[in-house]
Amino acid sequence: MSAEDDLTEAEREALHDLQLALEHVHRGYGALLEYHHQIGRGMDKLDAAESKLREAGHGGLADRLRDKHLPSGAIDDRWTYELVEEFRRGFLADVTDFESEVRDLLADGERHITERRQQRRWRERADGWDDE
Repeated sequence: MSAEDDLTEAEREALHDLQLALEHVHRGYGALLEYHHQIGRGMDKLDAAESKLREAGHGGLADRLRDKHLPSGAIDDRWTYELVEEFRRGFLADVTDFESEVRDLLADGERHITERRQQRRWRERADGWDDE
C-alpha cells in the first residue's frame, strides 16, 4: 500500500494543485532567466553602439550611452542578475520548500500522486496490460 492510498480526495487535490503551482513558478523562473539573457544581449549591443557612435564622431551621444544607460539597472537601478538571484533565493526557494514539506507530511514525499493514480487506473482497465 502506498502513501497515496491513505490520502483523502481533498489532500490529493491539494497536493496536485501545489505541484502544478510549483511547475508554473518554475516556468516563470525560466521566463525570468530568458528576460535576463535578452536584456544582457541588448546591453551588449548598446555597448557596441557606444564605440560605433564614438567612431562616427558622436562623442556626446556615446558619452550619454556610457554614463546613463549602460550602468543603469533594468528595474529600479537593479540589474537583471540581481532580480534572478533575489527570486531564486526568495520566492522560488520558499514555495519549493513549502511544497516539499506538505508532500513529505501528506504523501511520504511521493511526487505526482494524481498522475500515479491515473496511470494505475488506466493500466488496470486496459486489456492485457502487463504492469511488471
